[in-house]
Amino acid sequence: MATITKDDFSASTNGKMIAVVQTATAGTLIHTAVAGTTNWDEIWLYANNIDGTDRKLTIEWGDATVIGGSIEYTVAAEAGLALVIPGLLLQNGLTVKAFAATTNVINISGYVNKITA
Repeated sequence: MATITKDDFSASTNGKMIAVVQTATAGTLIHTAVAGTTNWDEIWLYANNIDGTDRKLTIEWGDATVIGGSIEYTVAAEAGLALVIPGLLLQNGLTVKAFAATTNVINISGYVNKITA
C-alpha cells in the first residue's frame, strides 16, 4: 500500500517562498525530485507576482533541454497566488527550476506529496 507524506520544496528554507532570481535558463532551483523510479513526487506549485506589471514565468520541468521540458505562464501583477503546476508527477532526481522576465518579483510556494510504494 502506498503512503503519502506532505513536504515543502527541497530548495525552500523552513517552508518559505523561493524568489525567482534567474532571468534565463538554467533557472532558480525549486525542487529536486525523489531519487530512483519506485517512488514519486506530486508537485503543487504556486506563483506570486509582487510587481505592478504582469510577468512571464518559465518552469523548467525535469529537463529544459528536451522538447516538452518547459512550461510558460504569465503571472498577473499583484493578484495573489496563482496555481502553475497542479500536482504533476516527477521522480528519478529530476529538477524543477524557474526563471522570469524580471528578477526577484516572482515568488514560488507550494508543496510536494511524496508518494512511496
